[in-house]
Amino acid sequence: MKKIEAIIRHFKLEEVKDALMEAGIAGMTVSEVKGFGRQKGHKEQYRGAEYTVDFVPKVKMEIITADDEAQKAIDAILATARTGQIGDGKIFVSTLTEAVRIRTGETGSESL
Repeated sequence: MKKIEAIIRHFKLEEVKDALMEAGIAGMTVSEVKGFGRQKGHKEQYRGAEYTVDFVPKVKMEIITADDEAQKAIDAILATARTGQIGDGKIFVSTLTEAVRIRTGETGSESL
């Protein structure tokens, strides 16, 4: 099993979710997060005063898939989340050693 974590722009969430569902990915967890990378935040003006926003709001998607479905999920995220600008986000993929469905006690890929 693989755990895919994708940090994407807010306005791309629905588009990415639809692409993942079309690719056959059944479930995901979404969180609102803040952070910065190379873009190092941005400047804004409020009532004539300029200030720097260090942490940029993003959306973090967490998806657990079987090993053979991971590349489909990654491709769907890449195809829909990319704008070509700095700040498009990142995808992290890690191997998951165990998963347990609480309701039934099923383990491994059966729990997905």
